[in-house]
Amino acid sequence: MDFNDEDKIKATILYHLRRKKVIGGVHTPFDTLKRGFPSNLGKDVKKIAEGLIKQGYILQKITNYGLHVSLNKDKIKEIEEFIKKILKHDF
Repeated sequence: MDFNDEDKIKATILYHLRRKKVIGGVHTPFDTLKRGFPSNLGKDVKKIAEGLIKQGYILQKITNYGLHVSLNKDKIKEIEEFIKKILKHDF
């Protein structure tokens, strides 16, 4: 996996969360981030998603039924610009 592929995976994860409006108080299970990717990329997607959490783009919510995530509403403009740059999608 080269650098360009990693950016595409990051942008795709962020795009799916943004498109579904999983922002701030709305959250989704962490495991759903792997949906839509080939199964052989599962570990890479998980690692990249954890990196997005460390960067502050994705927020964690630990519940009694597992880890949930949402987009950081304070960084939504940055996220949208990154998605536009990599995937050429508009909102």
